[in-house]
Amino acid sequence: RVLIFHTHATESYTKTTEVYKETSAWRTLDEEYNLLAIGNRVARLLREAGIPTLQDRELHDYPSYNGSYVHARASIQALLEEHPTVRLILDLHRDASGGSDQMRTAAKVGDKTSAQLMVVLGTNHKGYEENLSLGLKLHAQLERQAAGLTRPLQLRSQRFNQDLSPGALLIEVGAAGNTHPEAMTAAEQLAKAVIALAKGTADP
Repeated sequence: RVLIFHTHATESYTKTTEVYKETSAWRTLDEEYNLLAIGNRVARLLREAGIPTLQDRELHDYPSYNGSYVHARASIQALLEEHPTVRLILDLHRDASGGSDQMRTAAKVGDKTSAQLMVVLGTNHKGYEENLSLGLKLHAQLERQAAGLTRPLQLRSQRFNQDLSPGALLIEVGAAGNTHPEAMTAAEQLAKAVIALAKGTADP
């Protein structure tokens, strides 16, 4: 069983032809274009593959960005208590570089341009090595699917609520400079990699 949530659910991408209202630069409450849409795509693909998947749709970063991780923590704890069989927790974000010149990541997946994915691990808790092991497996599987799809796995001296489960990962799905379609392509590849690992069909 998988739990998908979004500490920063209102994060969005660079507009192309989409029409939606931003609450601030690269943020929106429109669930067709913020991180909830990315989570929806991953969750749908996992369910279609027979993997039970939950999605926490709360906006932990709205109306206030401050305290997002505290708010998300309470939701995760409640969901884990209700669903103790959860084995993988994915906190889906998109990266940002700050300022008006936002970073764009890019990889090729077949004939599509995809945003890159990045696994982020918090090390400020006792169980981080189990999360790291899982993160490395996911990173390797993503690269097998499409070379260059990932950015280097990052270790950071925070916790990111990853102490709540030995199967908790933070995934950056592209960056603010990416487009929504590029992020959706990356989301599909993330789901494909999770399915391969869950079903034991990942390449050796």
